[in-house]
Amino acid sequence: MSNNKIVNELVEKSKIALKEFEGYTQKQVDALVRGIARAVYDNAEILAKEAIEETRMGVYEDKIGKTKGTAEGLWKELKGKLSVGIIRRDPVKKLVFIAKPKGIIVAVSPTTNPIMTPMGNAMLALKGRNTVIIAPHPRSKKVSTHTVQIMNEALRKLGAPENLIQIVEEPSVEITQHLMSTCDTTIATGGMGMVKAAYSSGKPSFGVGAGNVQTILDRDADYEKAAQQSIFARTLDNGVICAGNQSIITPVEKHAEIMEVFIKNGAYYVEDEVIVDKFRNVLFKDGAVNGKAVGQSVQFIANLAGVEVPEETKVIILKAKGKGREDVLCQEKMAPVMITLTYDTFEEAVDIAEANLLYCGAGHSTVVYSDNVEHIEYAGLKLPVCRLVVNQPGIAAAAGLPSSGLTITTTLGCGSWGNNSLSENLTYEHLLNVIAIAYEIKNPKVPTSEEIWG
Repeated sequence: MSNNKIVNELVEKSKIALKEFEGYTQKQVDALVRGIARAVYDNAEILAKEAIEETRMGVYEDKIGKTKGTAEGLWKELKGKLSVGIIRRDPVKKLVFIAKPKGIIVAVSPTTNPIMTPMGNAMLALKGRNTVIIAPHPRSKKVSTHTVQIMNEALRKLGAPENLIQIVEEPSVEITQHLMSTCDTTIATGGMGMVKAAYSSGKPSFGVGAGNVQTILDRDADYEKAAQQSIFARTLDNGVICAGNQSIITPVEKHAEIMEVFIKNGAYYVEDEVIVDKFRNVLFKDGAVNGKAVGQSVQFIANLAGVEVPEETKVIILKAKGKGREDVLCQEKMAPVMITLTYDTFEEAVDIAEANLLYCGAGHSTVVYSDNVEHIEYAGLKLPVCRLVVNQPGIAAAAGLPSSGLTITTTLGCGSWGNNSLSENLTYEHLLNVIAIAYEIKNPKVPTSEEIWG
């Protein structure tokens, strides 16, 4: 079957489903959203096993945790929210807001999150009475297809229209690009090439930028907490999560003390330039990420570098030779590896973080461990990031943690810094068309020119 025929068939089925879905009430919609979340939650173990077998990256237990945590957290976020018909009234301005679907959503999913991302985007799409076509990464097409099959089985049991959720079973760049230019809206979660293609499709798109979460430790920080949380975030699923902490930026006079705390919590710290160079050469090839290291264990990466590390090592920390473009290690590393740099003043710490972000990851997130509000807000004013997470692990940027008030999502916008149209966490509201009814305001008070300009 030709690519055109594949796309046309998917789109036509989506159009029929969209028409049937149009008359659903809020209660019916929410039952479907809950149903697909619970179905994936209940099958997290088998899907995690399949993801590991197919992609050969990540950690089985972590994939279970990510899947269950996202299913539960996202449903908690969506439960009770209005997305059908009249969703809000403003009695003062005499406005009434009505929600309607955007239509057919194309959701591009990465190989690093082949379960969580399709499920999350399907939940957000259906919440707004949209249909969704999942375009998976070829390297994870089997597990993503199984995820969609599980969701569709749950929808059938609830009597939902057929083809609310579809998937490209034999994905290719050509098919995905054709879908993006044909459907109503794209959610592009993946490499920057795919995100750029989404924004070039001629249709509304929500893309995401690269992650490279900087971590600044202030002089008053709780170093034990910072070490434990940073290591947890960096090692989760062998480091494939974009919101995991990447660089540990410490006060120069406290660096040795802080590294001892990290070592105590499972880090293997390297400052010997020869050994650092061995790791640098296996993590990056010609300035680009080495795919062989992505999502792999500490021991695998150490063996690749020809370096022996203790068996119980959780994460490798490398002393960088400079900030930003001065060292390729300042890029995002999708593996259980972090770097460390030192500063004299807090302003210098922020400058280091900024240089690293402008090299890779601008717009995403930064973590600050500090109780100094002036320092925290200085970092917020200075850094090109859409999220500044305080005294929490980097993964709090995507929320789902009790400590974070941010909207839980699988898609983190990076603003214009990351060449994105979105500077916040993607949610169902971004997948709605909202109509405003503007009633006449009787006898409105009209200010004089003097009052306006006074």
